[in-house]
Amino acid sequence: MTVTDEVAIIGAGLCGLTLALALHQQSIPCIVYEGRSASEDIGGAIILSPNALRILDELHIYPRIRHLGHESETVLFRTEDDQLVDSYEIGNEEKYGYKGLRIYRYALINELLAALAERHIPVHYGKKFARIRSESERDVSWEWADGSIGRASSLVGCDGIYSRVRAYLYPELKPQFIGIVAVAAAVPTSRVNVPEGYGLPVTIMSQAHGGYIIAPQLPDASELMLGRQRRWGELDREGWEALAADAGWCIDFLSQGAEHFPPIIRSSVANIQRNKINVWPFYVVPRLDRWVSDSGRVAIMGDAAHAIPPSSGQGANQVLEDSYTYALLRGQCTPDSPGNALRRWKDGRQERIDRLLRFAEEMNRRRMTGCVADGSKGEPVMTKITEYLDLDWVFKPDYRAMVHDWVQVNLSSGE
Repeated sequence: MTVTDEVAIIGAGLCGLTLALALHQQSIPCIVYEGRSASEDIGGAIILSPNALRILDELHIYPRIRHLGHESETVLFRTEDDQLVDSYEIGNEEKYGYKGLRIYRYALINELLAALAERHIPVHYGKKFARIRSESERDVSWEWADGSIGRASSLVGCDGIYSRVRAYLYPELKPQFIGIVAVAAAVPTSRVNVPEGYGLPVTIMSQAHGGYIIAPQLPDASELMLGRQRRWGELDREGWEALAADAGWCIDFLSQGAEHFPPIIRSSVANIQRNKINVWPFYVVPRLDRWVSDSGRVAIMGDAAHAIPPSSGQGANQVLEDSYTYALLRGQCTPDSPGNALRRWKDGRQERIDRLLRFAEEMNRRRMTGCVADGSKGEPVMTKITEYLDLDWVFKPDYRAMVHDWVQVNLSSGE
């Protein structure tokens, strides 16, 4: 039996590795376990906005990754005939302290792993979590897939949307497919017809043919990400894996209707790199009443606890916020009874995520209101609706003040 006083972290993705660094910063020992045999250089790029970059800066990771991605501040929105109708900040160094950073997921994970190694935080691969066996007021024990047993003072499930740790809190819950699949591919910038001064990243929208997003990748912008999403029927895991492995299907998915879009789209689909394609079926987790067990010895976070739609641009960013604020709170609450304080953490985090979900819906409606009836033809026409948005609450949260408030609420309640 493995016996440890450390916090056991299940999952060595962005969530688990960030949590390990944040706990270490709070002088809380931890150990990371991952079911895969090794870290894999897979997955597409993600956009990190100032709220997440501030966390990575606090953890001394930002200087290591800034040169590995492409920085930008604004996403433009255009129609299929290239009318500019809207814009949205993804960063602003003057206002928020950071530009947005688009970086390959594996590049960030590799730097997180290097930082863990420098701090002598152990990461064990090939450890497949099976189930929680028991939990007391002082510790938790669990079973590995090979039948061996582990024990620690706390266990945190950072094991993604198909979380096995979550099954302890919600035995019957399964992720729900929302009927949308996205495909993204890499395209050499040199092969794409990008007009001078066009402005990237950009989303190009069509009332009849959906939309595309094009975003620069790599520090020198020598690569572009071309992506789109469409309604699709649900498949089983083998079916999704088969689609992801079928480069021909993926290219057809991205190519359909491209002739109705500007040359930048047509030249992009004609030059897709077949070895750099990713497929994402959109699954979500229903809003959960709790992320923490009664004693607080078991918790879930990240995609195991919630899902943020792509339209918010905050998926990976909120994963990092979960990890960082959990560690800050654990650094302030009594080790013997973390349950009540962590429930305040969950409530505070859920409130912010709910607000982001409402914001994503508002942004979708805002862009739809750009469609007005053309009096002569009775057809929808896009009109420019760009206006200033106050995004300080998204990009400049005061994490320490948040946690302080949660702790004070916990103390004032006498819990």
